Amino acid sequence: MNDLKDKLIEIFCNVDDFNDVFINELRTHQIGDGSRKRIKPCSLNESEVMTIVIYFHLMRYRDFKHYYLFHVCEHMHGDFPGLVSYNRFVELMQKVLLPMAVFLKTRCLGNCTGISYVDSSHIKACHIKRAHSHKVLKGLATKGQCSIGWFFGLKLHFVINDKGEILDFMLTPGNVDDRQPLLGTNLLARIYGKLFGDKGYISQSLFEKLFIDGIHLITKLRKNMKNSLMLLSDKILLRKRALIESVLDELKNICQIEHTRHRSQEGFIINLLSGLIAYSYLPKKPSLNLEIIDQSKGLYF
Repeated sequence: MNDLKDKLIEIFCNVDDFNDVFINELRTHQIGDGSRKRIKPCSLNESEVMTIVIYFHLMRYRDFKHYYLFHVCEHMHGDFPGLVSYNRFVELMQKVLLPMAVFLKTRCLGNCTGISYVDSSHIKACHIKRAHSHKVLKGLATKGQCSIGWFFGLKLHFVINDKGEILDFMLTPGNVDDRQPLLGTNLLARIYGKLFGDKGYISQSLFEKLFIDGIHLITKLRKNMKNSLMLLSDKILLRKRALIESVLDELKNICQIEHTRHRSQEGFIINLLSGLIAYSYLPKKPSLNLEIIDQSKGLYF
């Protein structure tokens, strides 16, 4: 419990330091409609709302309402004396969508080490048999196909380093090809060195485009493709591509970025962003713990 308490304090301090700068700048640059409006502060400020939402993903609760009513309201009154009703808190959550997105992009992403892994995963909106009646993510979710079959929802494309830290991410409809976000977007803007992916990223034009930008895309070969020479270090690192699968497993099963009980599009985005932020606060992430033994040969063990 002491570790969780320390983690709660750490999250609040980081979020509050960020909001001290961001919220003031946001209000300074907002364009009004000319009418005077009364700004009445809520009993819960933006930092407290964001902290409660992020902390949910570290507490292993499966339902946010149960977490708020039976954990926050009963055991965290000393930490948040200005707690509001559940319905009011849901309204306040929608107001911190922009600060949470900026906080994730500026404070919670890792740094590229020259060894990166890319992958994509489905984020289901509902069971595919109920796709025709789904309304919450209407216009965003589409039918797509992945390694486990057909699904209805969106795709999360993300890149990690060898330490298991998320470098960047992107959300697209479910029918988007995995290679498309790598071209014409900022997904790889902060990436350099070697990028390892599965067979879904095989493309000669994509390889050439990334190579010009200083990124060496390395994938496994299909059975009908000719064999090509590869450095021993690249073969070893390519075999370690299961690292990104482990990261994805923690995102879905520990941080719970995927469930089908959303009531609004804002709630879906907030759950995804807060889950990604919570992952950055996990005490131990999957990593390769690489150590260069012979730098001249480029061997990793």
